[in-house]
Amino acid sequence: MITASLILASFTQPETIGVNPQSMLWLLPLVAAISIVYKATKIPNIKFTPFLKEVVELFGFIVVFMIITGAVLFALEWFLTE
Repeated sequence: MITASLILASFTQPETIGVNPQSMLWLLPLVAAISIVYKATKIPNIKFTPFLKEVVELFGFIVVFMIITGAVLFALEWFLTE
C-alpha cells in the first residue's frame, strides 16, 4: 500500500523537461501516439499497411510543422531582440 501511495504521489508534481535538443526528442512518442489514435478514429476500415502508411505520413507532417514553427518563432525572437 505504501508503494502504491508513493507512485500516486509522484503524479502530483509535473515532470521537469528542459528545452535542449535532447529533451525535445520526448515529443516524438507523444506525436506517434497522437498520430495512431487520430488515424484509428478517422479510418472506417483499418488494414495494417494503409493504416501504417497514413500514420507515418501524419507523424511526418506534425514533426515538420513543429520544426518549421520552432524555426519561425526562433527567427522572430532573434529579430525582435537584436
